[in-house]
Amino acid sequence: MENLNEISKRILTLKRTLNAPRKLVWEAWTEADHIVRWWAPAGMNITVIKHEFKPGGQWKYIMPMPDGSEFISEGIYSEIIPYEKIITTADFKPMTEGVVLHVLFEEEGDKTNFTFSVVHATEEYCKQQEKMGFYNGWGTAFDRMEKYLVSEAGR
Repeated sequence: MENLNEISKRILTLKRTLNAPRKLVWEAWTEADHIVRWWAPAGMNITVIKHEFKPGGQWKYIMPMPDGSEFISEGIYSEIIPYEKIITTADFKPMTEGVVLHVLFEEEGDKTNFTFSVVHATEEYCKQQEKMGFYNGWGTAFDRMEKYLVSEAGR
């Protein structure tokens, strides 16, 4: 059995305190009409092909690239605790495959502490993903999510 120190070498994590209530942040992650508004980097669009938000349910999103190719995001939900936690497998083809996402939502008044962790198969793969721009790529998507949440919270 792997110890926590070994697992910690395979995880990349981003944390944010979002200026939106936890219910809205949860909806942004769990409802297709919200997902299409922020999942992709700024200037890019995404199409939700499948979104079965339940344990064992599949999700698949496609983002058309400027060169005509498609960036495919897909996975299977393994654990869902409403308003607290989502765990899902994930492939982001052609860049990242075989990872597990852990998304945590913690209420703090009218704000949400949001933790996004990606567990990689090996320490080497984790380091490779970090060098490929993990923090910048996801950071850009979460910047877009944050702007979207602020606009939605103000309605």
